[in-house]
Amino acid sequence: MVSSRRHRSCDPARWAAALALVALLLFAATATWLQFARADLDWVRATLSLYLHGPHGLWLRTAYCVLAAAIAALAFALHARLRGPARRGLPLALFCVAGAGLATVAVGDSWLPERAPLLAPLVHGLAAQTAFLCVTTAMLLQAWCFGRDPRWRGFHRLAWWWAWLTFAGLWLHVLWRDTPRGLGQKAVIALVVGWLALAALQLWRRRGHG
Repeated sequence: MVSSRRHRSCDPARWAAALALVALLLFAATATWLQFARADLDWVRATLSLYLHGPHGLWLRTAYCVLAAAIAALAFALHARLRGPARRGLPLALFCVAGAGLATVAVGDSWLPERAPLLAPLVHGLAAQTAFLCVTTAMLLQAWCFGRDPRWRGFHRLAWWWAWLTFAGLWLHVLWRDTPRGLGQKAVIALVVGWLALAALQLWRRRGHG
């Protein structure tokens, strides 16, 4: 019993899951707080990217970088914990690319608008689109992998359909331009953060093997 508890307390995957949960909560709290703190922006129409500039913009840029690190840490922890045919490198790679894209948005929006105003929109657009597309695709692949590991099959169904809902929501936001842009984007972000938080919670609850 003592050795089992010691093993769980020293499990790097569980530590990564706990840190990812904290980072996800910090990002969600920061993004939610800004909806009230920025009275100059209409939260229904303003995308989250607009909050990167102006008052409190540094807080959100920092939260973006924290979220990027959380995505990468969670991806590595899930990759390390899964076994056999469920352990695939593609979801890990896509999650890491998504995190890099998110960090590029935050860092680029810190100085590019002033030093390279013509380049800034291009970098922002490519990085943001890469982050959205890679993270939603990675969620689908990772959810499929859950179903191939007997220890994770109980979480497979929820993760699978949540990932599909997020993927469909992203493309609905992209293709249906008449929807409120801010509300649609924030709904997709909320679905992504919720899926990542559930995966981190499931990882934290599970004991490592081997």
